[in-house]
Amino acid sequence: MDLKELKALVKKGEGLHLEFKFKATHPEKIVREIVAFANTEGGLLLVGVGDDKSIPGLKFADEDEYILTRAIEKYCKPAISYTLRRIMVQPEREVLILAIAASVQKPHSVIYDFENNLGKVYVRVKDRSVQASKEMREVLKGERKARNIRFTYGDKERTLMQHLAVKGMITVDEFSKAAQIPRAIASRTLVLLVLANVLKILPNEVQDYFIASTEVA
Repeated sequence: MDLKELKALVKKGEGLHLEFKFKATHPEKIVREIVAFANTEGGLLLVGVGDDKSIPGLKFADEDEYILTRAIEKYCKPAISYTLRRIMVQPEREVLILAIAASVQKPHSVIYDFENNLGKVYVRVKDRSVQASKEMREVLKGERKARNIRFTYGDKERTLMQHLAVKGMITVDEFSKAAQIPRAIASRTLVLLVLANVLKILPNEVQDYFIASTEVA
């Protein structure tokens, strides 16, 4: 990628596969974007680019690179593979470009409690990185195992399909209420159907939605 290509990319704006950061300030927050890319479809993180699509670059790129790479090593578990390169945008100013591929070791998390090894999982939703729900985390784990999924089509699945035929989408709580089953069973059923490619999960900041897989191109 050269400067011309960088400008064309920035002009498109942030999205599912692209995130801008002005500096490597608060690197423990920036790693959320990296984790989200790895857990979703991959993407590019541009450091030295403003939210307004300006490209001031970094005056001390060595320092920003050091801070960011150390943060990735410290906070991202399991480790995430990425490539890093620089582009000179003006004399003595550079943009850092981190390319993160979709991972096969999902789910990755951002560690916030090192003593107890506790972390939060993030996924990419449009131009934002949001914390993954319990169901989304289970889907990520199941995708990693890549096993053949079998399920029995019973009363609750029939109720689910009837609801989807009318409403087009459903949440865990809605399924639990419609099928008159405990929320835990509703959750497991929806996750199982996602892993069986019967449903698609649409992560959301408030609550996830589930739709028939044929509804997604």
